[in-house]
Amino acid sequence: MASIVKILRVVADPNRLRILLLLRGEELSVAELQEILVMGQSTISTHLSQLKQAELVEDRRTGKSNLYRLTASSAGSLLIELLDRAKQEIPEAAEDQAARRQVLRKRQDKMRSFFDSVAGRLGKDYVPGKSWKSLAEALLRLMPPLVIADLGAGEGAFALLLAERAKKVIAVDSSAKMIEVGRELALRHEVGNLEFRLGDMEEIPIDDASVDLVFFSQSLHHALHPECALKEAWRILVPGGRIVILDLVKHRFEEAREMYADEWLGFSESALEAMLEKTGFSQVETSVVHKEPETPQFQTLLAVGNKPG
Repeated sequence: MASIVKILRVVADPNRLRILLLLRGEELSVAELQEILVMGQSTISTHLSQLKQAELVEDRRTGKSNLYRLTASSAGSLLIELLDRAKQEIPEAAEDQAARRQVLRKRQDKMRSFFDSVAGRLGKDYVPGKSWKSLAEALLRLMPPLVIADLGAGEGAFALLLAERAKKVIAVDSSAKMIEVGRELALRHEVGNLEFRLGDMEEIPIDDASVDLVFFSQSLHHALHPECALKEAWRILVPGGRIVILDLVKHRFEEAREMYADEWLGFSESALEAMLEKTGFSQVETSVVHKEPETPQFQTLLAVGNKPG
């Protein structure tokens, strides 16, 4: 066991304490720690190297990865008492644990892995007649006629697709120009069940309990207060209604604020799940459904939840 002075020096860093708290309950790889902590690989590896030198963590090879865990000698020592104290004092600790649960859920989700592999081939390998548009059209035919709110709808490309099957679609956007373009498109395509309304996601111009389904399609990261937008979605949903969110996974591409007017640089799975549950949604599920191959490799996050009936 390393000297107590060396141990105390190593654990004085808050990020190394966060890593120890995560490894206390589960073996994790560098990639999984990256995802949970939203840190670079080199930073994580440096922290782990210092923790290994202090004989606080050890690793084992599994496949192409190394899994890290607390050493047997540290698990029953003064370190545990220090971690119990740190858990109360480190503000990110609770979110880290929630993110760890998401990571472990992914490990066990073999079905998701299967669909990821299918998604990886679709678009790379040519299959006659097979496309994302045809799959989307088929799935829309399975959807019952609903009243749908598309929030942050832009010019309404997604709303037009939904209107093919929906009972009614209400597309809301804060840009008067976008609303104008959307109305012209709906008129040109003779879509009578699509209504465009000018308004903000945080003050939605829709009556209480009047829609069956709420969509945020790459729009929630534009909200000044995402929690307020979710509360508004809850307000307009009927009991038993559903919310569906497509957004970006939390990233570090700061240029997005200027290039795309993004208010938030995406959301982590655990943070979005926590916001939905805090609002009152139940049966919340989240998953990363796409990763762009080009830099900065934006990832798409899907979240769904129910408003209890």
